Order: sequence, then structure tokens, then C-alpha cells
Amino acid sequence: MESQKVDLFMISNAKYFESYHLAEVRVKLLELDDEKWPVIQSLQLKDPTTSLIISIVGGGTLGIDRFYIGDTGLGIGKLLTCGGIGIWTIVDWFLIMGATRNKNMEMFLNALY
Repeated sequence: MESQKVDLFMISNAKYFESYHLAEVRVKLLELDDEKWPVIQSLQLKDPTTSLIISIVGGGTLGIDRFYIGDTGLGIGKLLTCGGIGIWTIVDWFLIMGATRNKNMEMFLNALY
């Protein structure tokens, strides 16, 4: 039964993590107590595709993409510099999906403890 819950979580949430994080997520889930499952299942993981769309459609210049994933400091920096005069915005088009997945991993690990 425990393995089935882990498999179901992995299938439905794999896109929210980097591929190299998946093995660690699986191991942590297999070691997880039953009391922690509701916490893990209720995590509000951010969709990397949504953050990319926000960044491309115009929220990148204002830092909305960074605010969306919880990088408040970087969001304020992008807001005050108009996305680094556009350069930071373009760079983030290539980095924001990875940053979102890393934030999801951080959120997942924080929920375990």
C-alpha cells in the first residue's frame, strides 16, 4: 500500500521537480510516516510552465514570475530595475522553470520537518 501511494504521488507530481530530484523525493516518501502524508499531499506546488508563461507574457519585467514562485527579493529587484532593463527578463525565460522546480523541492523538504 505504501509503495502505491508513493508511485501515485510520483506520477502526478513529477513535473514539479527536476529529474535529478526525483530519486531523492521517492526515498523521502518511502521513509515518510503516515501522519505526514496529508501535509505532503496538500502542498501547493508551483507549475513550472505557468511561471514561464507569466514570465513571457509580461510579468517578467515586473518580477511577477519571481513573486509567483516565492522569490520575493528577486521579484523586488526585477520590479525596481524593470527586469534589469530587459536583460534579466530574457535570461529568466531560460531559468525560471528550473528555479520553480528547485523552489518546489525546497518546499517539499521543508514540509518533511
